[in-house]
Amino acid sequence: MKLAIGTAQFGLPYGIANKSGQLSVSEGSLLLDVAKSFGINTLDTAIAYGVSEQRLGKIGVANWRIISKLPPVPDAKNCPNIKKWIFEEINQSLNRLKVDLLYGLLLHTPQQLLEDGGDEIYSALQQLKADGLVHKIGVSIYEPSELDALYERYKFDIVQSPFNIFDRRLLSSGWLSKLHKHNVEVHVRSIFLQGLLLMKKEEIPSKFNRWSSVFDSWFKFLDEQHLSSLEACLKYTLSFSEISNVIVGLDNLTQLHEVVESSQGLIPLLPNDFQLTDTDLINPASWSKLN
Repeated sequence: MKLAIGTAQFGLPYGIANKSGQLSVSEGSLLLDVAKSFGINTLDTAIAYGVSEQRLGKIGVANWRIISKLPPVPDAKNCPNIKKWIFEEINQSLNRLKVDLLYGLLLHTPQQLLEDGGDEIYSALQQLKADGLVHKIGVSIYEPSELDALYERYKFDIVQSPFNIFDRRLLSSGWLSKLHKHNVEVHVRSIFLQGLLLMKKEEIPSKFNRWSSVFDSWFKFLDEQHLSSLEACLKYTLSFSEISNVIVGLDNLTQLHEVVESSQGLIPLLPNDFQLTDTDLINPASWSKLN
């Protein structure tokens, strides 16, 4: 099963369309039990996701493949020993999760590899692998262009990237096929554009009015193809053999059932006008600046 569960909601009230808030331990436990019965076996978390790791540790996730992310390494003034800091962070992470091994460890701010101390950071990640604390190492990127400089200097086992019907930069840049060819696991997130693609037309905030014609085309396509937005987003990202995991954030058990049911089958050919390059829309980090 390619689906993986993003656990930001276990530690934070996360996502533009999230109306349920943060998951409780009991809700999270039931959700993971049911997900396991569907064949889902991978969890995506991060040290920076509030109390996500503590919640997962309370639930018990020893039989899951867990991918976590390292927060930014402090500057040399506050962190004279980078390797020691990284090892302490990971040991604390393992303790919170109550597991002995992370399937994957990703850098949340991979551009630090290109700064002073970058080689030391990478060396520490390699040592974590050698010591059996981490199975695979990699980076979590915001846009594929970040890989242009990173991949020349370092080798990764996993690359996590945004990818959805509106944001296909991973595909158009050629990085999706290149990573697959080099046996790098590609994990994609933001497949619903942080929930924006799942909103009904009348729910879309007015700050997105600049792209009203795109949204009109989107809703027209869904209507003509008799597809829900959930089905379209899932079927599209799951259709790529080069993608190892498709990460979905879930607010409740009902959503889990809907996601699994909606992920079955193929998607019709998409109109070209859905492939956007305007980062004001496809990069959620830009949304706070929209009027």
